Amino acid sequence: MTSVETSITIAAACRSVLETGDPLAKVKRARAVVRAWRRGDLAHQFDVAMADRPARPAEPELLPPNRMPRRGKGGSERGRITLIHALAHIEFVAIDLAFDLAGRFGGHFPRNFIDDWLSVGADEAMHFALLDRRLRTLGSHYGALAAHDGLWEAAEATAHDPLARLAVVPMVLEARGLDVTPATIDRFLAAGDEGTARVLKRILADEIRHVAYGATWFRVACESTGIAPESHWRDLVRRHFRGMIKPPFNDSAREAAGLPREYYAPLA
Repeated sequence: MTSVETSITIAAACRSVLETGDPLAKVKRARAVVRAWRRGDLAHQFDVAMADRPARPAEPELLPPNRMPRRGKGGSERGRITLIHALAHIEFVAIDLAFDLAGRFGGHFPRNFIDDWLSVGADEAMHFALLDRRLRTLGSHYGALAAHDGLWEAAEATAHDPLARLAVVPMVLEARGLDVTPATIDRFLAAGDEGTARVLKRILADEIRHVAYGATWFRVACESTGIAPESHWRDLVRRHFRGMIKPPFNDSAREAAGLPREYYAPLA
């Protein structure tokens, strides 16, 4: 479906993205919802609950994170396909994370919260499409390999609290992308894969903005209630993030995104 009914609300439109499982259809639906919102076709109402779990295609097979094979360094063509597939899966799930964030928690924030997170959703859809195109150029496709569901587990763990969601998803998971993507770009360049490197450079630039949205809205919400943002962020991460906050950190990119070392260094 490439159009959105003009009589529905932003919450219903966001849920429609979550309920679309086919990858190509999800990308088209995400783009259609963003266009409808920007045209003013969707009511700023939150009358529909978000799905507990988004629809998923039959492939890829979803495995527990501890059963996933190692990705390798991306030097061989097979290694590059494996790594690109893992990145494509991250971007595919990130579409749902952005629209769930907007639809689930938009009522807690001003209207431009929706503007920001729908723009993130549009970016994630574009990132996924670019990476899937790279896979097809290499003779593969999204769904050809197994993937894990760890990203959506983070959404489930924070479904009750908008500040917890902002703390964990953009400010931990996407911030980790800022740390690891430069080295990943270097691996693809070393392998002569300039096409994938260009895609990852675009993703890195967009991720700085995504982390900035998370940090900004987290800080605004904390300050409006008299909560110290840095200490509250660390408390939420300790409670709701099962992984570790570990170096190396891309301090300059994090700083550019409004996430200074005062936040994360005490947890490293």
